[in-house]
Amino acid sequence: MSLIGSQYLRSVRLMREELPSSNRYPFNLSCMKNWHELFFHPKVTFLVGENGMGKSTLLEAVAVTLGFNPEGGSFNFNFSTYDSHSELGEYLKVIKGAEKPRDGFFLRAESFYNVASNIEEMDREILGRPVIDSFGGVSLHEQSHGEAFFSTFLHRFGGNGIYILDEPEAALSPLRQMSMLTRIHDLVNENSQFIIATHSPIIMAYPDAKIFEFTEDGIRESRLENTNHYRLMKQFFEDKNRMLHHLLNE
Repeated sequence: MSLIGSQYLRSVRLMREELPSSNRYPFNLSCMKNWHELFFHPKVTFLVGENGMGKSTLLEAVAVTLGFNPEGGSFNFNFSTYDSHSELGEYLKVIKGAEKPRDGFFLRAESFYNVASNIEEMDREILGRPVIDSFGGVSLHEQSHGEAFFSTFLHRFGGNGIYILDEPEAALSPLRQMSMLTRIHDLVNENSQFIIATHSPIIMAYPDAKIFEFTEDGIRESRLENTNHYRLMKQFFEDKNRMLHHLLNE
């Protein structure tokens, strides 16, 4: 598989000269500092960092700029439960690759319930093959959040696509996160590209991925072992008692 040919999304460029005041959201976020263009890996790119750094905001803006619904779904989902997405997408330019994806999905944990509800609405209104068949055939509302989330990932993602995931670990156990790595790898081998915002060191361990860490000083490229998430978890499990002593006695 050619790395160049498999890039559906090469980069995203911030039109910094057109930005309004940096004193208001989302332009006051830490992720807005010191970058003009982010170049994505043709296979898997991770956005990592602490809460409030702007990972999900930037991910959402990229998804919207590509034509996805802000609340998630495939390219043909156009429902709106609550219009809360930021205007950041208006100041981004996405640089696409030579190939056009045949599939795509924006999967975000926080609004997945709304996607599941929209699927049921479409199946009540549209004749022909039920939409839910593409998601495993069982109502997503009749499964646990984790089961429904993983079922979507397992059945709906068909390869030759671009898949944008926002904190998928929120719905998945550690074992499911490991299963997710296997599924990501299968889809990468089927000419797919992933951009994933995550806090999970398990998920971000996918080999040969690019990691952008969001910090108070802006965005920097990092290795897994150098990310704060990985170092903190490693420190905790290597000396749990000492960490707990500091947490509970100070």
